[in-house]
Amino acid sequence: MAHTASVPSEKGVWGGGVAPFNVSYGKMMMWFFLISDAFTFSSLLISYGVMRNKAENGYWPAPDEVFNHFPFYDGHIKLAFVSLMTFILIMSSVTMVLAVEAGHRFDKKAVVKWMIWTIIGGFAFLGSQAWEWYHFISGTDAGRATGLLLADGSEYIVHGANMHYNEYGAQLFANFFFFITGFHGSHVFSGVVLNIIVLGMVLRGVMEKRGHYEMVEKVGLYWHFVDLVWVFVFTFFYLI
Repeated sequence: MAHTASVPSEKGVWGGGVAPFNVSYGKMMMWFFLISDAFTFSSLLISYGVMRNKAENGYWPAPDEVFNHFPFYDGHIKLAFVSLMTFILIMSSVTMVLAVEAGHRFDKKAVVKWMIWTIIGGFAFLGSQAWEWYHFISGTDAGRATGLLLADGSEYIVHGANMHYNEYGAQLFANFFFFITGFHGSHVFSGVVLNIIVLGMVLRGVMEKRGHYEMVEKVGLYWHFVDLVWVFVFTFFYLI
């Protein structure tokens, strides 16, 4: 007599209440992207840490001596401006949380309001980063300027930092700074663009037609990732 194996029901296989990976395709793909991007940032920051550890004592610039400018203030305040940048980005993450929460309640007006504040925070951070780059590149007359010997035998004094010269010390410091903060800045800019696109969809009523605000949640995941990465960049470049 042939024996027929019974196929267990879905409830019999998993009785934990919520099935594993109970997320949409879009959210899962966003998580895959964020994990792969985290590996990229991790490799860059680890490389920075290794090269700094190998640098000679006194040759690697002291961050609190390099980043001490503050707008509309003639004196120096160590790390004050970059702390303000960090505060702006963290607050933009808070407004994004509020936008996602409002989407769960189908409160379109609140979603629009908090997304606008998130976009403003993103632009404020990008403007602050541009200001910081300007001062890092231009340098200061009191800094350790680099003398370059030109073809005619004359000497040209270089202040500030770029991809070839760095008045503050190790050239690798400037190279890593421009690449890593620039790479992160490109992510912030991309996040602002995505937020603007999603805000336009919200204003056109696309989310109501779909019956959910998942797109706000997905772009929120990306924005929180960008904010989290900045915490590590801030720690590596400015605090250590």
